[in-house]
Amino acid sequence: MRRNPRLRGRLFFSYLVLVIALLLIMAAAFLVFLFAQPVSAAPTYERLLATMQSLSQEVNLSTRPTLGEINRLMDQLPQLADESQTRILVVSMAKDSTIYDSAGTFSRGDPIRLTEESYTVRTPRLISGQAVFGSIADKDGSRWLFAGIAAVRQGQETNAIILADRPEVQTWSNVLDRFRRELALPLAQSALVGLVVAAFLAAVISRTLTRSLAQLVLAAESVAAGHYDEHVPEEGAAEIKLLAEAFNRMSSQVQNTQQSQKDFMANVGHDLKTPLTSIQGYSQAIMDGAAKDPTSAAKIIHEEAGRLNRMVTELTDLARLQAGRLSMRTNPIDIAKLARAVGDRLSILAHDRGLTLHIEADSVPEVSGDGDRLAQVLTNLVSNAIKYTPSGGEIWLRTQVNNGGVEVMVRDTGLGIKADDLPRIFERFYQVDKARGPRRGTGLGLAITQEIVQAHGGQIGVTSAGEGKGSTFTVWLPSPQLTTVSRGRRSV
Repeated sequence: MRRNPRLRGRLFFSYLVLVIALLLIMAAAFLVFLFAQPVSAAPTYERLLATMQSLSQEVNLSTRPTLGEINRLMDQLPQLADESQTRILVVSMAKDSTIYDSAGTFSRGDPIRLTEESYTVRTPRLISGQAVFGSIADKDGSRWLFAGIAAVRQGQETNAIILADRPEVQTWSNVLDRFRRELALPLAQSALVGLVVAAFLAAVISRTLTRSLAQLVLAAESVAAGHYDEHVPEEGAAEIKLLAEAFNRMSSQVQNTQQSQKDFMANVGHDLKTPLTSIQGYSQAIMDGAAKDPTSAAKIIHEEAGRLNRMVTELTDLARLQAGRLSMRTNPIDIAKLARAVGDRLSILAHDRGLTLHIEADSVPEVSGDGDRLAQVLTNLVSNAIKYTPSGGEIWLRTQVNNGGVEVMVRDTGLGIKADDLPRIFERFYQVDKARGPRRGTGLGLAITQEIVQAHGGQIGVTSAGEGKGSTFTVWLPSPQLTTVSRGRRSV
């Protein structure tokens, strides 16, 4: 639990760092886009118009300016203009001709092309005449921005005095200065609000995530302490929910495994105690000379030792199968022929128990596998059917083609299997018949059967309508002679 606050803090600061990084990236991208935008003519228009306000007092635009008036304008221009490159022009707008150009580029009477642009003055100024704005194409092709005042004199001839300057060049200094003056404060305020909201959301999200993880940690510690029935709520984000579902499945499997091992210890303890007691008792009687028939006593000792040996062999086989270390000889197997052989061999036992064994082993394509191991599978299934079917019952052993493979079915009219026991029927050490008695085994037979079938690339399943209604075991094996289907989609 002490690790959770650290995780919560890391999540919290991770979200904040992400938000801050996003804001910085957005600010940088904004500056780049701002730099890529054309330079606005507004600042130049405003600066020239402010200078023009002073110059307009020195000349009467209703008449053609005299040389003296123009000289007075030129004397004042360096003090009034912001830039030394500012030039003054007097033009006849009706004739598009030059009256005067301080730069000397246009001579008197030279045609000049003014491209007027619509512009609304930000701060109204006290000027006489009409303000005009636009650009001039110089003789060398360069572009100049201008702002001026036009007045109409007698005869409807319009003269204008204008100030012209070169357009500003976009530089990072200009962009940063404009960003600082116009956008820095609003963006900073927005970023502050965004950080506050992000911090709140980060705290809520990190708390939600760590709360679910904390529950998982507590549940895992509880399972580690031996409380295998521990479960956690399957809620929260999709990934957390999947993790909770996986944990609950694991907990259930651990609980089932632990219960199976407890059952196994009880079963093995009983199954070992009975033969060992017989062996010890009869061997002691033989040594003491108390056995009336030493040969019969020795036979019992031999049978009980064989029973112990079979139990050890089953345990060893299961361990090797699960570890993938049990060698198998793969050959083409006629499963129908194998089923008939197993059925014929066990039919005598079935007859002795008062049972009828029906063998319906129709011819089917060959399968690839180990004949001895597959015979072990069929023998175990038929033997179990005989063992758990009361006298007078029936058993069917059938082969057929299904789903691109070969199926072997063993059906009986025996004791059946409870619905609660069906999911666990193939677990190690699990036994449906919990009662002590001669029919009780080690609970390893079906587990070994399942491992052998799966080692052959097949599957095994069981169905039962309930207690007293019999059961059906179905083994499906792939056949190289048939068009196989995906094993992952095969169900029995």
